[in-house]
Amino acid sequence: MKKAKSATIEVQGTVIGIASEHATDFICFTDIARFKNPDATDDLIRNWLRNRNTVEFLGVWERLNNPHFNPVEFDGIKIQAGLNSFTLTPKQWIEKTGAIGITSKAGRYGGTYAHRDIAFEFASWISVEFKLYLIKEFQRLKEDENRRLSLAWNLNRTLSKLNYRIHTDAVKQQLIPTVISSSQATFAYASEADLLNVALFGQTAKQWRDTNPKLDGNMRDHASIEQLLVLANIEGMNAEFLHMGLPSGERLKRLNQIAIRQMTVLTTTTRPALPGEKQP
Repeated sequence: MKKAKSATIEVQGTVIGIASEHATDFICFTDIARFKNPDATDDLIRNWLRNRNTVEFLGVWERLNNPHFNPVEFDGIKIQAGLNSFTLTPKQWIEKTGAIGITSKAGRYGGTYAHRDIAFEFASWISVEFKLYLIKEFQRLKEDENRRLSLAWNLNRTLSKLNYRIHTDAVKQQLIPTVISSSQATFAYASEADLLNVALFGQTAKQWRDTNPKLDGNMRDHASIEQLLVLANIEGMNAEFLHMGLPSGERLKRLNQIAIRQMTVLTTTTRPALPGEKQP
């Protein structure tokens, strides 16, 4: 398999690897076999593959899902399946028929993987109870992934709307962040992070901690979504100003002005609520 996104689930005390690529999930055969006999995983897989019912199942699956499946080679394998002298490894099955439902991963974390349809069939041969638990945990993993994707999509959608308003709305005259003083503009801050903090929040990280000793985290942990968006924007602007060779005092003034304009737009515009968030 090519490089794929990996995850794991635990089924009856056995860790099962999941590799996902192009929205297709492959489950580790080797891990499933390990549940039955951790010392003979390859033998278990080969024993399952030499079964005539297994070969017929794999052939039907490949015909349904693989336009490049080799039916001639498959017919030869099917004729031999079930005989005492018949043996078949995953590598032989893939090379002879051009199968895509079973694949092998090399390397330290490698092993034999199979499409979830085939993996569930193998798990049923190992243990019906194990198969049911495997399906349950796999479904839970997919539900968790879908929830995370949905949250990320909604967040990105909201941020896109907020960014759009920054570039299209007329700037109001109300000042949201405090305009920095002359002394602040000439003060040499210890880090670029504090320069951004002063531009947006009007104070350094230490000043915020001294003012809020009972709060956990830092000022950014307690910032609103609008403030975090503006912070990301002025971080990019500060990088450009650094490339231009602007001194810190000049950069601070410009970043503060940008923060004021953007926060004004964002806080005077009604935005949709994020998932789980209540609008005031």
